[in-house]
Amino acid sequence: MTTLQRIQPEKGCFFPPFKVDFTRSIPIHRQLYDWYQAAVADGRLRPGQRVPSTRSLAAELGVSRAPVLAAFEQLLAEGYFEAIIGAGTRISDTIPEMPAAPVADRSRSRPAKAGARSGSKFAAGLTAGNGPWWNNEGIFRANLPALDHFPARTWASLLSRHASRTTNSMMAYGDVMGHLPLREAIARYLGAARAVCCKASQIMIVSGSQHGLQITARALLDAGDQVWMEEPGYPGAHAAFAMAGARMAPVPVDQAGMKIEHGVAHFPEARLAYVTPSHHYPLGTGMSAARRMQLLSWAARRGAWIVEDDYDSEYRFGAHPMPALQGLDTDERVIYLGTFSKVMFPGIRLGYIIIPEDLIPSFRAVREATDIFAPPLAQAALADFIAEGHFSRHLRKMRTLYMRRRAALAEAMHRRVGDSFRIIGIDAGMHLTGFLPEQADDVHIANRAGAMGVSAIPLSTCYLAESSPGLILGYGNASETQIERGTALLAGVIEAAGGSR
Repeated sequence: MTTLQRIQPEKGCFFPPFKVDFTRSIPIHRQLYDWYQAAVADGRLRPGQRVPSTRSLAAELGVSRAPVLAAFEQLLAEGYFEAIIGAGTRISDTIPEMPAAPVADRSRSRPAKAGARSGSKFAAGLTAGNGPWWNNEGIFRANLPALDHFPARTWASLLSRHASRTTNSMMAYGDVMGHLPLREAIARYLGAARAVCCKASQIMIVSGSQHGLQITARALLDAGDQVWMEEPGYPGAHAAFAMAGARMAPVPVDQAGMKIEHGVAHFPEARLAYVTPSHHYPLGTGMSAARRMQLLSWAARRGAWIVEDDYDSEYRFGAHPMPALQGLDTDERVIYLGTFSKVMFPGIRLGYIIIPEDLIPSFRAVREATDIFAPPLAQAALADFIAEGHFSRHLRKMRTLYMRRRAALAEAMHRRVGDSFRIIGIDAGMHLTGFLPEQADDVHIANRAGAMGVSAIPLSTCYLAESSPGLILGYGNASETQIERGTALLAGVIEAAGGSR
């Protein structure tokens, strides 16, 4: 590969943040030479990167072309720059060693580090429990859909359609609530598929459910407010409410969902309850009709709020999806969250909040204080993806695929580890959870598995108080071949760690 071929993708060149100091005795060409030499040596300018022409740089600096030519000629002669016919001047592939003095001078200008530096105590708390298992990209990565089954060509076509018709309004600041055609499409979909009662004006488009949680927490809570959290529950929700200064109140979950009586008895001052009633995260159970009515009644009496996170309710196998809690709410106490990360792909970074009408001003104010609005291009493409039927077809296809993968994973784990991995929850979603024997160290098992290319979330990390060991395994993006290989590796780790009987 020639030098020209290697650097061809490097299109842009920018004026340097350099200003001539006319008060110094050092000539202009030497000042410019020194700046470029140091920038190349310390990596600010990289091999193959273009530099401006001498004519344009001289005009930018407000000097004659002669000192710029002199500096460039010296840099070319010493090998810092190279001139490519037809392609201008660029940083050379072979950079000579920087003289010792300038480097020493530069290092002395940096403040000495007195011990280890750190961020806030809150940030330290977030990272404290994240071991090698955290953010592992191996087999069984939870909440990752079957990316190779997504209709990427259709999606690319819709993006191209809107990109080619880009208008001034598409490029300007967007509506803080989101692209209206997308909000209308979501309202129609949720009414038909999830029994959600809302108008497009109540829908706010956000950058995924985590973003929605942060906006909701800031809009509804003051520092010190108490929040009912499912125990075990979603760590992302723990973090979002903690960032708002809320006090976590762990309320146990059983086969019928959150124990409302426990919350009332132990945490009577709570201002908000966070629930995943259609498919509890991480245990996979569903909230019973009786518990749903208890929760709604509590919120109405208390004047509290309910945040319903409906993160993967579209995938329920062998039975119709449970209707949303929001559709049963007659007192407008439920804030409903949904996301397209699970049903499409995480990189789309689009989700939504259904907001009671009287709370819309509060949510708008918080949103405007954060990122203002979501990118319009993806919103416009998604509106068409839903309206033209691609979304519903993709959901039907994925339900069949995930049902087959869940069955394969459950069967393989039972065959390889038996009762040492006791699966719980309904047949739904994109992950399954199983308890390990009480003596097992699930964090240790997850770390060992991660080193072998198998991603598993320790169940204990989902608890706020006393925990039980277990593993959360995603099957959305795992083929049946990967499931076989992954379960074999995981079974070996569990047995070696003494987590099997």
